[in-house]
Amino acid sequence: MTQSNQEVPGVGAPDASAAGAAPEIQSEAYRGPDRRKNPTARLSKFSLLGGRRRQVRRDEEREGSFVDIYDFRLWCVVLWVTLMNLGDSFFTLVHLQSGGVELNPVAKALLETGRGSFVFTKTFLIGIALCVLVIHKNFFLARIGLWTAAGTYTLLVGYHLTLFRV
Repeated sequence: MTQSNQEVPGVGAPDASAAGAAPEIQSEAYRGPDRRKNPTARLSKFSLLGGRRRQVRRDEEREGSFVDIYDFRLWCVVLWVTLMNLGDSFFTLVHLQSGGVELNPVAKALLETGRGSFVFTKTFLIGIALCVLVIHKNFFLARIGLWTAAGTYTLLVGYHLTLFRV
């Protein structure tokens, strides 16, 4: 609905200069309901197509909130965990071909399905876990989980590398 400058009979047009009253400001077009009334969703179309919210603006909302865009440091940690996971899979297969034994019962069961299936399933499951941790990055336990995964996989790949010296 737009206002016109025509006077309606019987109703006087408000004069902004009269009595020092400020003119009423109207927006150009209605853009829908105020999106700030609801918190950012865990997953939305903006998560995949690009959003606008990079970080939480108010400190009291920082813990336990969701954002649309994730920072570079987070993607570096996710990439590191992914590379360490692939390194673990590779070194596991190399050590098993050299006569090693798998001690992890879950990995041992996956290995019985075949090498390709082992690598695919292990990578897929870790990928799902990483997605959950990334989406919940502003939750304390998710941050702990992400850094624990990065540290644990780094130590595990380091252990695999020390086995080559033995």
